[in-house]
Amino acid sequence: MAAPDDLDLETLDFGGVEPKEFARIVKGLPAARLAEFMDGPQRRRVLDEVFGRMHTLFKPEAAGSRDALIRWRITHGDDGGDVYETHIAHGACTVTPERTDREPQLSLTMAAPEFLNLVSGNASGPTLFFTRKLKVKGDIRLAGGLTYFFDIPKP
Repeated sequence: MAAPDDLDLETLDFGGVEPKEFARIVKGLPAARLAEFMDGPQRRRVLDEVFGRMHTLFKPEAAGSRDALIRWRITHGDDGGDVYETHIAHGACTVTPERTDREPQLSLTMAAPEFLNLVSGNASGPTLFFTRKLKVKGDIRLAGGLTYFFDIPKP
C-alpha cells in the first residue's frame, strides 16, 4: 500500500482496511492533513466504520461483568459534532450511532483527529486528557481502563 501521505483518502475503502493498516495510515498522516480529511464529507463514513468495528475488537474477558454505557462526542466545529454510544454488557459491545436518552456512566469528548489517534493506538487516553484534548465526564476509573477492553492495534 502507498505511504499514508500519498493515499487518496477520499476514495479509500476504509471497510477493506485492516485495523493494523488503519493504525499505520493514521500514524503516517500529518496532523493538518488528518484534521482536514476529518472535516470533509467522508468524516461520518470513517467514524461509522471505526465504531462499526468496535464489537469485533472487543475483549469480553477484559471487561468481565462490567455493564457500562459510554457516550462518545466527536466534536466538529460549531455544529456540535457526532455522538455515538457504546454499551458494554453481558460479554458484548454494542454501538448506537446517535445519542440516546440513557444516562452514560462515562462521556468522552474530543476532536476527530484525536479520536482516530486514540482508537488506532497512536495516542494514549491519559496523554490526551492531560493535554486537554480529551474531556472526561463520569467514571474516571472506567475511562482509565477502557483501552484494555479492546484489541487496539500497535502501529
